[in-house]
Amino acid sequence: VQLQASGGGLVQPGGSLRLSCVASGFPFDYYAIGWFRQAPGKEREFVTAIEYNSDSTWPADSVRGRFFISRDSAKNTVYLQMNSLKPEDTAVYYCAADLYGFGSRSAGKYDYWGQGTQVTVSS
Repeated sequence: VQLQASGGGLVQPGGSLRLSCVASGFPFDYYAIGWFRQAPGKEREFVTAIEYNSDSTWPADSVRGRFFISRDSAKNTVYLQMNSLKPEDTAVYYCAADLYGFGSRSAGKYDYWGQGTQVTVSS
């Protein structure tokens, strides 16, 4: 079982990045996929999630209208499109999988975690 997050990097304020989370070793469509982030010295924070077997998404208020999550089942991949990035979006971003999940904001609900990818928003 593996989740591989990628796509992070350095971007200027106002810019965009797309993160990818590739899943392997488990039935991808049976899992909700969530994105969380953790900045230095802060607790892990829920960003957004997409339900299992559905296109319903659940963004946090802090990213609503800027970050968009989507799923490509043929590629076992979930994407996080991040637009209008702000310095406060700087963090390590993690993807996680929750069996039969509905987009929980609680990290404890998720069964599998990826290794994280660094996003830095700075001029």
